[in-house]
Amino acid sequence: MAIVRELKPRVLEKDTRHTDTECTYSVVESDGVRMLQIDTYGSESRKIPGKVSQSIRFSPEALKQLSKIIRENF
Repeated sequence: MAIVRELKPRVLEKDTRHTDTECTYSVVESDGVRMLQIDTYGSESRKIPGKVSQSIRFSPEALKQLSKIIRENF
């Protein structure tokens, strides 16, 4: 699991096709700080289908950055 505390811009050199996946979110509290956790799940063809593949927690500071990125670009 990773905690994201800062988002930095990066321009991709090449766009690659991604596959769809199931995704869930949770609001969690860690050491008294509320964070947003996003979990993605492996495909049905994986060894353990439905197992959490990636977990990312966003700190309050990173969520503010993400909110600003969304407002300015979408």
